[in-house]
Amino acid sequence: MNGAWLLLDLVLVPMILAAALCAVGARAQFTGIVFYIVYGLLLALAWVRLGAENVALAEAAIGAGLTGVLLLGALARLPAAAPAEPGADGSPGTALRLAAAILCAALALGLGAAVLALPEPAPGLADVAAAHLPATGLGNPVTAVLLVWRGYDTLLEVVVLLLALLGVWSLTPDPLWGGVPGPRHRTRPEGVLVFLGRVLPPAGLLVGAHVFWAGADRPGGAFQAGTILAAVWLLAIMAGLTDAPAVRGLALRLVLVGGPAVFLGVGLAGLATAGAFLGYPPDFVKPLVVLVEAALTLSIAVTLGLLVAGAPERPPR
Repeated sequence: MNGAWLLLDLVLVPMILAAALCAVGARAQFTGIVFYIVYGLLLALAWVRLGAENVALAEAAIGAGLTGVLLLGALARLPAAAPAEPGADGSPGTALRLAAAILCAALALGLGAAVLALPEPAPGLADVAAAHLPATGLGNPVTAVLLVWRGYDTLLEVVVLLLALLGVWSLTPDPLWGGVPGPRHRTRPEGVLVFLGRVLPPAGLLVGAHVFWAGADRPGGAFQAGTILAAVWLLAIMAGLTDAPAVRGLALRLVLVGGPAVFLGVGLAGLATAGAFLGYPPDFVKPLVVLVEAALTLSIAVTLGLLVAGAPERPPR
């Protein structure tokens, strides 16, 4: 069995390095984005190999999937540019590229030496987290860390995601503000996309609900479930079965701010019930974590879907 894992490592590590080099060194922007997506998927396999299934799900769904779609959408909006010689349009020349490569290699060697110099076993808080996990009522240590012991980080991540959507919306011309994001999709009723748009969303909803519910005790959680729900929603929009909502809708905005608001409300309540911001009463840790995760799942799903849809382009019908 160890030989099989060693063989997997010997194949996976060079593929990750090759994909990263191709993503950085590709001359065509589309090629670079494709290799970036491949790099993210290979990195997700590496996280699975390291036993970090939660991180693998987030990397595959957000790091490779959502970010790759956003990059492809941004590329589609860029004006076509004629190829130019290195340095002719202000891009770095050969000498600067070589210097950057040497610097990156030196940094990678330094980080590798630092990792190899760590004592055995490496210092960390994994044992402390595992020892205190029963007090939370949760079975998944990652969820416990993200929502109980490092809640500040998770709350700020959700707020940053919402601010990113506001940044996208701020690019909308004034006459279209409040309109519907993205172009209107028209597809053939007998086409494959419409078929998939009818078949996959029900299964996607069940998978997303399972990933959310399982996140308290097994790999999963709000970000992973929210990404799955956003994907099936976008599939239905692309198939022309539904339309993106107008951004001026009150219900839409309540869903967007609902997750951060519930998280912040539970955190403020902790000042009175647990003596600390983002603290939880000992007997209600798991119910409150599930409540926060449920609100975050909906907010993250809608936020990610609207990020991919882009800025409002059409007035509401």
